[in-house]
Amino acid sequence: MDKANNISVLLVDDHEVVRAGYSRLLEATEGISVIAEATDGGTAYSEYLKHKPDVLVMDLSMPGIGGLEASRKILTKDKNAKILVFSVYENEVFLTRALDLGILGYISKRSASQVMIEAVRQVAKGEVFVGQELMPYLVKARKLANGDPLAELSPREFEVFLLLADSKTVSDVATLLNLSPKTVGHHTTSIKNKLNVSDIAGLTRLAIRLGLMAA
Repeated sequence: MDKANNISVLLVDDHEVVRAGYSRLLEATEGISVIAEATDGGTAYSEYLKHKPDVLVMDLSMPGIGGLEASRKILTKDKNAKILVFSVYENEVFLTRALDLGILGYISKRSASQVMIEAVRQVAKGEVFVGQELMPYLVKARKLANGDPLAELSPREFEVFLLLADSKTVSDVATLLNLSPKTVGHHTTSIKNKLNVSDIAGLTRLAIRLGLMAA
């Protein structure tokens, strides 16, 4: 296939070894080219606007702005952005959040390499692709839609929640998300009220219980 007609990919992951492995895999596949890479959500946003790739392959857990927040920003700027999440997180909370944002694909990092290739091709066509290993979580998410303790959180509040649960201070969160400390303070109060949690330690315990971070 002519290189100009290849599916262009922006690969985002904070681990160099992981990026190198997936980059080699995709480059070795006929019809796919990796045109740029990024190590965090902020860089992913700027690189996406610069290169406008056909598919953005996005990790979720990265320093600074995470993959969900970066995806939200990108989709706000370009509603036609085709994003494929590949993550170590396999649970209904992240999966539901991603699909609700308008992210088209979600696969696990333990997927076989062929799954990544198939997912990139499907997402490039604008089709939804959820890895087979995540299907039980998709079913669970639909069954428990009304029982999701985080369902009331807005996308911005969810991102703030994850950062606070990960021991980031209000000042840290403000810097990372480019918000004023006062705004982060309002979000924090709202999050605690919605989740009926009194302190940051409670947010951390909830995040661990829901499988959103390691204990």
